[in-house]
Amino acid sequence: MQLQVGVKALIQNEDGKYLVMLRVKPYAGGAKPRWDIPGGRITPGEPLLQALAREIHEETRMTMQGEPRILYAQDILRNEGLHVVRLTFLAEAQGDVQLDGKEHSEYRWVSLAEFLTLDHDTYLTPAIEILEKEL
Repeated sequence: MQLQVGVKALIQNEDGKYLVMLRVKPYAGGAKPRWDIPGGRITPGEPLLQALAREIHEETRMTMQGEPRILYAQDILRNEGLHVVRLTFLAEAQGDVQLDGKEHSEYRWVSLAEFLTLDHDTYLTPAIEILEKEL
């Protein structure tokens, strides 16, 4: 079994809304694309927060600001032979969202309650619920 580490960012804007992006393709084994947040795998040897900043920039063209806060750590076991340890952060970023259309087809800024009503990656639900309790 292969082990990988992934990072994700719940990016909050000045209005208290969060960035969500519609994936172009479904997850492996899925029937349709889901709403997701920026993130991806770290490159071995790459510092964790550097990987998070890179993934945010690659997927949105935004620049991570300040020190992100970890919200949730979890095991993702949706693909046979692959164990992903995912770390989800609360982060701030500056700049306008620019999607390349290869990974995500559209984006929205939504409240946490709205996020939970979207057809989203279910692995994000615990991190969103933790953040909701803090508000």
